[in-house]
Amino acid sequence: MKNTQAHSSAIKGILGTKLGMTQVFDESNKVIPVTAIEAGPCVVTQIRTLEKDGYEAVQLAFGAVDPRKVAKPEAGHFAKAGVTPRKEVAELRTSAASSYSVGQEIKADVFNPGDIIDATGTSLGKGTAGVMKRHNFRGFGDGHGVERKHRTSGSIGNRTTPGRVFKGKRMMGRMGIETVTMQNLKIVKVDVEKNIILVSGSLPGSIGSTVFLRTAVKGLPSEIVSKAGA
Repeated sequence: MKNTQAHSSAIKGILGTKLGMTQVFDESNKVIPVTAIEAGPCVVTQIRTLEKDGYEAVQLAFGAVDPRKVAKPEAGHFAKAGVTPRKEVAELRTSAASSYSVGQEIKADVFNPGDIIDATGTSLGKGTAGVMKRHNFRGFGDGHGVERKHRTSGSIGNRTTPGRVFKGKRMMGRMGIETVTMQNLKIVKVDVEKNIILVSGSLPGSIGSTVFLRTAVKGLPSEIVSKAGA
């Protein structure tokens, strides 16, 4: 694997809106399913430094919003940076934070075709789900003598001791609407004029939701990276 510490200096990122999925063809006429992301433009609203904050990072803001809907502390933060209020804010940790400047605009050309990235978004909400759908429980058998409780979870406690249900017990409940990160995705195409980035495969979130794209943190074996850049 690549050295993550050395790789962190080149970490780049951008916020965008998920537009949906489509497909493109590569040089060998093979179909590649891709997700279209309207990436940016984002603006740098704050720079974290090692001396002041204890770590290095860049704060990115994205999405126009009515100034009347922004709280006063947030409005003051944007005013200090000299930018108009934005809807979404995310922090990108990178050791190259000093190369950014407050007010700087970041567009889709921050990435190139063949780059390997991680994508973070909020997963789709599935509503209330049982243990079989939510946690992949096997369920009960359907032989003779089994009550009609085939999809239930079974026992969740153990008599008087401990006399309670442990925290984190896998049970039925709300499924989805969680922060999900998909790793090591390949950027297939970048349209600088329209600020569109095509990422291979599917990405978390519904159409119109915000997705955070950043350089892959874990990295990939060198032979995979060479094939991705080919």
